[in-house]
Formats: sequence, C-alpha cells, structure tokens
Amino acid sequence: MLRDITIGQHFPGNSLVHRFDPRLKLVLTIAYIVLLFAASNPLGLALSILFLAAMYKVAKIPGKMILKSLKPILPIVIFTAVLNLFFVSGEGEPLVHIWFLTIYAEGVRYAVLMAVRVMALIAGTSLLTYTTSPIVLTDAIEQLLKPLGKLHFPVHELAMMMSIALRFIPTLIEETDKIMNAQKARGAQLDTGKMTDRVKALVPVLIPLFISAFRRADELAMAMECRCYRGGDGRTRLKVLRCEKQDYIDLAVCIACFAVILASRLVLPNF
Repeated sequence: MLRDITIGQHFPGNSLVHRFDPRLKLVLTIAYIVLLFAASNPLGLALSILFLAAMYKVAKIPGKMILKSLKPILPIVIFTAVLNLFFVSGEGEPLVHIWFLTIYAEGVRYAVLMAVRVMALIAGTSLLTYTTSPIVLTDAIEQLLKPLGKLHFPVHELAMMMSIALRFIPTLIEETDKIMNAQKARGAQLDTGKMTDRVKALVPVLIPLFISAFRRADELAMAMECRCYRGGDGRTRLKVLRCEKQDYIDLAVCIACFAVILASRLVLPNF
C-alpha cells in the first residue's frame, strides 16, 4: 500500500520532462500558474490546456493519473462555478430567473472559465510532482532560496522539513488506514450515520494518530542525532544540480509557448 501511494505522488520515467532541471521546472510551474490568471480569455486558456496536454504527452503520463489528481478538487471546482454562475451579473435579459437567483450569459461564461482555470492549475502542479521526486524537488527549493541564507534565513532547515513532511505523508496515510480498520473491527461506525456522528467517531482515530506521529518524530530526531546531523553547515550532496544544454533548449521552448499564450490578450483584449 505504501508503495502504491508513493508511486501516486511521483511517476517514474526518463522523458524530457523528467530530466528537466527541477529548479527551472519549479520556476516554470509558478509562471504557468500566473499565466493562467494573466491570459484568462478563452483563447488563452485553450492554448494553456494545449500546452499542458503536450507536456503530459511528452512525459508519457497516462490519463488516469490526471483524473486522479483532479478528483479531490471537484467539489471546489463545482462550488466556485456555482458562485460565478449565480453572483456574476451581466447586461441584457437574464437566461434564467428563479426566485432571487438570476443567471446571466456572463455568469455562465465566467463559471466555465473559472472551472477550467482551476483544473488546469491543479493539473499543472500535478505534472511537477509526477515528474519530480520529493527529494529532488526539495533540493531545488533549497537552491532557489539559497540567496535568503545571506539574511540568516534557515534555508536548509526549511528544505529538510519539507522533505520530511513529503516523505511521511504516505506513512501517515497508511497509519490512518490501519487505525480505522482496527476501530471498525471493534465495532466503530465510521462510515454510517449523520455527519456529526461521523465527526465524533473520528476522535478515537485522531488521538492514536497524533500519538503515532509524535512517536515517529521523536524516533526520527533521535536517529538524526545519532548520525551527527547538525544542520546544513558543511554538508555536501551526492547529486549536484547542474543545468545542461538540453535544459536551456527546453526553457527557451517553454518561454516561447508562454509568450504565445500571453499574446492571446491582444486577440481578445476586452474579454
């Protein structure tokens, strides 16, 4: 089970997207998120989705992985779309008028665009985690935040905490599953009843989960002390991040695609 969860976070491969420098990949992911809001017209979103689909194709990630990343955020997408649908007013006659709820054509358009934008945002960030292992991603974050070290910002410690947190997510999920199965075997009703009853039934799960998490944290701290861990001072790396010629070529291609997407604002400037 732990292996399946870990694979769900990182999809191993040897494609151009997998081999792309993680620092540039992280920066481009942030730029893509900004681009989704900067080029918010239909043409810009269509080009953004086309670019993202091409990246998934190059990375050779199956479509079921994309659906798996989008499934948890469907309630948020639906809620956001409903808010835009009913609370965005427009000019002219409304399409639907039911009691105090009024739906305009502008509301429908903004609801669709917002839903597409949120799903593209999640799919874009999922591509980063699918093609980059947590350890490499943590090293990239540490390298990007390295200038803050001159301001006595604990860059290495922050990156280490992020790495440990990412590493223990599958472990805590597995521990939660074990505790819930143990509670069900003792007659606990975790999946039935009213919402308030389900929330109350989770209390016997949360207490042993917190105890287990604190115990694991204490064991990890003791193990790190026994191995003479003293922070990032003087530490070296097994694999040093270096940008190759192919990384710069990929970066230039992505920048050109982003420029085309951003230029879509010139086509539909008043949308």
